[in-house]
Amino acid sequence: MQRALTLHQTTIGKKVIMALSGVIIVGFTVGHFLGNLNLYLGPEAMNGYAEKLQSLPPLVWGTRLVLLFAFGAHIWAAVSLWARNLKARGSRYEKRKDLATDYAARTMYWSGPILFLFVVFHLLHFTILPAHPGDVYRNVVEGFQTPAIAGVYIAGNVALGFHIFHGIFSAFQTLGASHPRYDTYRRDAAIAISATITIGNLSFPISVLAGLVTL
Repeated sequence: MQRALTLHQTTIGKKVIMALSGVIIVGFTVGHFLGNLNLYLGPEAMNGYAEKLQSLPPLVWGTRLVLLFAFGAHIWAAVSLWARNLKARGSRYEKRKDLATDYAARTMYWSGPILFLFVVFHLLHFTILPAHPGDVYRNVVEGFQTPAIAGVYIAGNVALGFHIFHGIFSAFQTLGASHPRYDTYRRDAAIAISATITIGNLSFPISVLAGLVTL
């Protein structure tokens, strides 16, 4: 007798895993953005915020472990769905996707790998190999004063904005919070959240490049 598929092996199961792990990642992204606003309060505020976090190892490492699990689950689900969709293209009986859904999926596929590389660069730049250990404010300002590095962060956050928008829009549908009557609100919520995060994150390198934030 053929073994019944478990939830995580089905398409809807993978989409639920992707949605729930995405919620965790977006939640962290919002918190990370709010913490980075200390940049505008000066070096004491920014470095004090960083020192406060480092004084709470259980919180820091607990968050890292949860994020590692969420990222792993998110990437696994994304790759699994991509492989399944790629295989399904060979069937002439496959139902044609709605244009908006197809565009959202294609956007997720290119923004995902870009974000993965961006996260690796970000971790190396500010966490693993910082130029000035313990001085987060100086690391950020000196880093963004280099146009090439600022450009990487600008490109990365634009990709993040697209990914979050389509991720939130799709997550509502995956988790059952979708109805033609309310889809406009679903889209508006996705736009509002992604725009707030994107514009806020873009403001950091742009402010440094413009000389509004200096050492």
